[in-house]
Amino acid sequence: MPIEVTQSLWLDDDEVQIRAVRASGPGGQHVNKVSTAIELRFDVRGSPSLPEPVRARLYKLSGNRLTMDGVVVLVAQEHRSQEMNRQAAVARLLDLIREAAKPPPPPRKKTKPTYASKLRRLDGKTKRASVKVLRGRPKGDD
Repeated sequence: MPIEVTQSLWLDDDEVQIRAVRASGPGGQHVNKVSTAIELRFDVRGSPSLPEPVRARLYKLSGNRLTMDGVVVLVAQEHRSQEMNRQAAVARLLDLIREAAKPPPPPRKKTKPTYASKLRRLDGKTKRASVKVLRGRPKGDD
């Protein structure tokens, strides 16, 4: 069953590999005998579902979660149940892909300050300087 990322973007189930691993951290005996953490792997480079611009933005967004082979690795271990960790890992992957699917904002157009804004700035500087001059020693009291 395909996974809906956005209205126009879908992932096949076989593109996402999920396996259970042992969780790290405290938990006593339970953590030592039950594999509740989930490791999710998604091959960005080999995914036929992703358009090229989304793939490029996903590379940048993935950061240190991206391996040298172009595979995003997400580990979810915040819940005690395997199923909840599976849902959390898939949700994090979908959030990451949705963020990459957003088009980048248009580049900022450089503008020059208006003449009036320059005058206001200089007027403010003059007033501030006069306040600071008044803080000094009075002239002629040497």
